[in-house]
Amino acid sequence: MPPFAGMIERRASIRENQFECQLRNEQNTVIWLETSSHIGSMPLNTPVKLFRIFCILCAMATLSARSADNDIAALAREPHADRALDWLGKNLDWITEQQIRLTEIPAPEFSEGERGAAVKKLFESAGLKVRVDSTGNVIGERFGKDRNQVILLTAHMDTVFPAGTDVRVKRDGRRLRGPGIADNGAGLAALIGAARAMEAGKLQTGMTIAFAGDVGEEGEGNLRGIRALVEDFGTRLRAVIAVDGASTDYVTTQGLASRRIEATVTGPGGHSWSDFGAPNPITALSRGIVRFSSTSVPQSPRTSFNFGIIEGGTSVNSIPNRAAVKVDLRSEDDLELTKLEVTLRDAMQAGLAAENAAGERGSEQLKIEFKMLGVRPGGKLAKDSALLAAISNVDAYLGNATRQERSSTDANLPLSMGIPAIAIGGGGQGGGSHSLDEWYDPTDRIVGLKRILLATLAISQSKL
Repeated sequence: MPPFAGMIERRASIRENQFECQLRNEQNTVIWLETSSHIGSMPLNTPVKLFRIFCILCAMATLSARSADNDIAALAREPHADRALDWLGKNLDWITEQQIRLTEIPAPEFSEGERGAAVKKLFESAGLKVRVDSTGNVIGERFGKDRNQVILLTAHMDTVFPAGTDVRVKRDGRRLRGPGIADNGAGLAALIGAARAMEAGKLQTGMTIAFAGDVGEEGEGNLRGIRALVEDFGTRLRAVIAVDGASTDYVTTQGLASRRIEATVTGPGGHSWSDFGAPNPITALSRGIVRFSSTSVPQSPRTSFNFGIIEGGTSVNSIPNRAAVKVDLRSEDDLELTKLEVTLRDAMQAGLAAENAAGERGSEQLKIEFKMLGVRPGGKLAKDSALLAAISNVDAYLGNATRQERSSTDANLPLSMGIPAIAIGGGGQGGGSHSLDEWYDPTDRIVGLKRILLATLAISQSKL
C-alpha cells in the first residue's frame, strides 16, 4: 500500500469542508493528499483529524529534510568541493602518517612548542597564511570573500602526559597505540587534512576559514589557547568547530562546566622519630579526602569529582612541611557545582582541624590554602543555530547517525559567550584516552574528514 493510502481511500466519505493538498518531491511524486480547510472547527471525527494534522507535519518535515540533503549533495558535487573530497579519499594514508608523526612529538601541558612548530610547517604547506600568537597557538588563515567574518576550526595540541613519557606509536594490526594518538592526534590530523583538501580543491568560501592548533585545553591549561583565539578574532568570529578525538557518532552542543582546585597544607615538618606526634600535612589532606569522598552527588544533574594529583614530603623518615592535592569538579548545573566546591572546602578544613586536634599539645598548627587552577564555563548551542543545522544536514547526507551530548572541550568558552560552537571527532575510532594504552583505528576516518569539510563549507555560506 502506498504512503497514506488509507487516508486517500476515505475521500468519498469525508468531502465536507475539504480541499486537496499535494506535496511533491523533486521527482513530482505525490507524497500526501488532502487536508481539512478548517483546522479550528471539528467537522471530522477528532482522532482522524488529529492524525491528519500529524501527517501534514510529517510530510513537511520530510520535504524539509530532503531539501537539506539535496543542498549538501549539491555542495558536494560542486567541482572545487568534489576535488577536495577526492583528495581526502586518495590521501588517507598520508593523513595517518602525519597523525603518527605529530603524536610522537611530546606536547605536555605548557610545553607544546615543538609540536606547534611541526603544525606550523604543515599549515604552510597547505597554502595558509600562518602565524604563532603570544600564547603559543598556531594559526593558519584561508581568506574568504569576507575577511570580517571568520569560522574557526581548532584542535588542541597539548596532552595530559608529562615530560619523559614514551610517546612512540606502535602498530597492532589496524590499531595504532600510543599516548595521545586519539586525543588529540586524530583531531590534529583531521584539521591538517581538511586544510590540505581545501588547497587541493582551490576552494573559495564566503567567510574566512581559520585553522588553529591551540594550547592549554588539557589539565591546568584552563582553555588558555581558545581564550586567546576568541579574543584575537573578536567580533569577526561567527562560529567555532573544535575537532577533538576520533568518534563521529556525536556532536557536542553543550559545554560541561568544571572547576579545578588545589588545596595545600603547610606546617613545620620534622623528624619521623624525634618529632612524632606533630601534625602531618599529608595526614590532614587524607582526613579531608576521606570525608569529602563520602559526599553524595546527584545523578541528575550529573555531577562528579576526582582527586587527580597528590604530592608532598621529601623522604620516608621526615614529617613533610607541605602537601597538596588537585581536584577536578564537574556538573551539568552551575548551582550544583558551587555546592560541591563549598562541600570540598568544608571537608578539607575539617580534615585540617582534626589533624591539628590530634597533634601533641603545643605543636605548631597546620594551615591550609586553596587555589583555583581553572574554571571552565558551561554553555549551550541554540536549537535553531545555523551551525547545528549544517552539521545535522551533513550527517544526514553522509548517513552518519549521531547524538547530541554535553562535554568539556574547547567549545565551552565560545558557547559561554554566545558564539555558536560545536565539538566533533576527526574520524576513525579511538579508546583509552588519557592512558598509556590509548589506541586509534583509522577505519572509516573518511567519514569524519568529509564531515568537517562539508560542514565548514556549508556554514561558510550561511547567514549567522
